[in-house]
Amino acid sequence: MAKKIAMFNHKGGVSKTTTTFNLAWKLTELGKRVLMIDADPQCNLTGLCLSLTNDANFEDFYARSGVTNLKTALDPVFTGTPNPLVPANCYQFPNREGLYLLPGHINVSDFDVPISIAQELTGSLKFVQNIPGSINHLIQITADYNNFDYVIIDMSPSVSATNANLLMLSDFFIIPCSPDYFCNMAISSLTSVLPSWNATYSNIKTHSAFKDALYKFPLTTPKFIGTIQQRYRPRNGDPVKSFQAWIDIINQNVVSRLVPALRTNNMIIDEEKFGEVASPEEPYNIINISDFNSLIAQSQKYNTPIYRLTEEQIEQRGNVLDNMTASRDSFNSTFDILGRTVIGLTT
Repeated sequence: MAKKIAMFNHKGGVSKTTTTFNLAWKLTELGKRVLMIDADPQCNLTGLCLSLTNDANFEDFYARSGVTNLKTALDPVFTGTPNPLVPANCYQFPNREGLYLLPGHINVSDFDVPISIAQELTGSLKFVQNIPGSINHLIQITADYNNFDYVIIDMSPSVSATNANLLMLSDFFIIPCSPDYFCNMAISSLTSVLPSWNATYSNIKTHSAFKDALYKFPLTTPKFIGTIQQRYRPRNGDPVKSFQAWIDIINQNVVSRLVPALRTNNMIIDEEKFGEVASPEEPYNIINISDFNSLIAQSQKYNTPIYRLTEEQIEQRGNVLDNMTASRDSFNSTFDILGRTVIGLTT
């Protein structure tokens, strides 16, 4: 069965979408079949992958391509129609074998209200009983149909009912971080948010109202496999002092507060396994990824990972080109380590 990995931090601006894209591509280079799911109503991952920039472009693409978006795929459940869920027709990357995208939609945010009702077990239970397990069922039948090894879910930066559902249906989750005060505050708040989500879905898994649901919620509990510290400015390969200070603070907050909260709720992999697979400076810090700088613009322009940009796509000359190609090659090594570590931690 495909392993579902949620990329979540309710603090925005942590390079979550870019990391999702680059990690997913690298996993296919390592021999895996991978589906990315854009579950963020802002649809940044969809725009990055398909060069779509506005609502009209999105709707036109869906109309002419035949590719299913996340909202359309789930409409039978959330609109109450009698049609069963079927595997989504995902976008297949023409230049990267084994890589697929289930695009997003701005109206995915409409799911929040019915999911909230279902979580509170109020209203017409016959109407809502299939809602909690519907997204998981869609992902599972789509993954089975396409023989995916991994499903990576790019989530929105919010504490919402939809995000609670997405994270709790996942097998594993990663928290991308940026070295600043607001990210540290977000980590602190997750020490209560994530256990609360776990309590809600522990109830859903066992509540009699859902025992006859056609689409049941998985009985498994998602496991935290670590943070990714990114978006810092490097000097001689390491974060400059001001960024390193915040990285240290966040890592300490993860170890001293978040890890114990997750361990109490059985929502974390064993530290021993993490130590065997990863080689971080801090426990549960998978890897550090410096700022992509100007390479990110070229990556978005050519719909290709940072580390697969050609010299022609970098569009520079002389020393600038030399520096950017060196940076590109360094990112290739970084994402190779990240990809192999993720495989090891989820196997």
